[in-house]
Amino acid sequence: MSRIGKQPVVLPAGVSAQVADGVVTLKGPKGELALKVAETVTVAVEGAQLTVARAGDDKQSRADHGTTRALLRNMAVGVKDGYVRELEIQGVGFKASVAGNQLTLNVGYSHPVEYGVPDGIRVEVSDGTNIKVSGIDKQLVGQVSARIRSFRPPEPYKGKGVRYKDERVRRKAGKTVA
Repeated sequence: MSRIGKQPVVLPAGVSAQVADGVVTLKGPKGELALKVAETVTVAVEGAQLTVARAGDDKQSRADHGTTRALLRNMAVGVKDGYVRELEIQGVGFKASVAGNQLTLNVGYSHPVEYGVPDGIRVEVSDGTNIKVSGIDKQLVGQVSARIRSFRPPEPYKGKGVRYKDERVRRKAGKTVA
């Protein structure tokens, strides 16, 4: 039995769940998320918690069991509190700005990099170098953050680029004259 899958998902106060036709819908103060559950797994609402059970004991059922439970927990936290990922830009002249749904990054290229922020995600820029990505979908917040970072990942010699707030960049020694 999956150690993760057999634990019930306790719904926080203010979050309601509904299961219909293999789709679990969670509603909370921040918004609403839905998850289509695999056919090998069943989800039941029991009071203020969700329980996940699997039909068989084959490899796919066991994998879906724990994964479904983890996704439901992430959804419950997302509709209640939301998720936030912070990035910072380091480098002389490197900066970011946001206008409406468009993020503009000046990160050392001959042109500014334009990125259209997807629906359900909010991007805020403070001081021109601190970027805050927030939303209710954990996967989407992580994906958008990784995409922003990929425009100019931090390089190991001077540390210039876009990095996560808690990321430590391993620095290398530059060339030395013999």
